[in-house]
Amino acid sequence: MIVEQRIYTLNFGSMAGYLAVYEQEGLPIQRRHLPRLLGAFTTDIGPLNQATYLWAYADLAERARCRSALSQDPEWPGYVSRIQRFIQAQENRILLPTTFSPDF
Repeated sequence: MIVEQRIYTLNFGSMAGYLAVYEQEGLPIQRRHLPRLLGAFTTDIGPLNQATYLWAYADLAERARCRSALSQDPEWPGYVSRIQRFIQAQENRILLPTTFSPDF
């Protein structure tokens, strides 16, 4: 299993608007294509105005298939254009489990 960590740094004051659009529009589209959302978080201490998502995949091949299907969903480009105004930066990380990491 691998975990993809996606971190979005948002413009100051835009968290509530971003999360509302994401929950109403983006998440339903993603749930059609991405297998396992482990969690969605916002920051309270440290770098602020960040939303972090953890998505689990069996391996990089599954991630590639799922992300490709998501990008081909006809609703995805419209959603992306609606959230661009909120986002300042994006980071993606692939996290590999240790031998003692629990399975999800």
